[in-house]
Amino acid sequence: MTLSRRHLIAAGATLPLAAPSLALAQAKEFRLGLITPNGHSWNKAALKLADRLKAETNGRLTMTVFHSGQLGNEPAMMQQLQSGALDMGFIQAAELGSRVDSIAAINAPYIVRSTDAVAKFVRHPAAEKLFDVLPRETGTIGLGWGITGMRAIFAAKVLNGLADIRGMKLRINPTPVYRDFYSSLGAAPTPIPTPQVFDAMSNGQVDGLEADLEFSWNQRFDKVSKSILQMNAVFMPMAAVVSGRVWQTLSPADRELITKAVKAILNDQINELAAGEPQLIENLKGTGLPIRQVAVADTEAVIAEFDKIWLPKAPILAELRKVGATL
Repeated sequence: MTLSRRHLIAAGATLPLAAPSLALAQAKEFRLGLITPNGHSWNKAALKLADRLKAETNGRLTMTVFHSGQLGNEPAMMQQLQSGALDMGFIQAAELGSRVDSIAAINAPYIVRSTDAVAKFVRHPAAEKLFDVLPRETGTIGLGWGITGMRAIFAAKVLNGLADIRGMKLRINPTPVYRDFYSSLGAAPTPIPTPQVFDAMSNGQVDGLEADLEFSWNQRFDKVSKSILQMNAVFMPMAAVVSGRVWQTLSPADRELITKAVKAILNDQINELAAGEPQLIENLKGTGLPIRQVAVADTEAVIAEFDKIWLPKAPILAELRKVGATL
């Protein structure tokens, strides 16, 4: 889905005034920041985007990708996007959701229950509609979602179901949605910087971590775990966003070109990640770790408790659940 004229007008109306639009043929070098390490599927997508923009414009539009948080953490990059110091970012929904409750709703547990469903969900108009508030609330323009797979718990003990999570010191992404969800399960959410997680598992500082399978396999968290519990509950998408100040300086033709390029690249990222998950599961099974699934019947009370907290803050959650139920 390309940005509509309504979205572009709204973005221009809600963002601070910037420099006049540049000429159609203006050369531009974009800077894109993201926090994931080199080799992650989001990084690969960013590099493909840079190649595509360069090829489609005969070198007029180029892009440098700054991975692994080279430009700072996501709050720092959001500040740079708002000021126009950074052109684009691949920003996790957790960071955007810390600023906008309606965006946070996409991380609610059990909207969808498989990575294949995630792939369909983030392409649905209801998910893309969440970007409408970004210009006003964050000074950025959302161009599309990328994904990770459904997240699992890698534990230093054997887990057979949700009841076994109670009392665990669990490393989670420090977002309010994840905190509320895992607290409702009786865990003690423990935010630890990503580079320190492996050692924290090794020395018993935490009893487990929850993360997507791609990241966990690349970091080999199986080596410090005794079991894996596939929650089939939450996923962590990222939004490809562009600075509103920068967006105003681009010609309509370049906005359209960039939007189409981003959508195409993220579409490939989504397809490749979903297609690659079965092999990741086989890799993890090959380690000999027991892998368990959460029973669907055990999740109904969890959903009800979570929604008591979040539906008043993010009414859009009700619509997202209806969409997810059809996928």
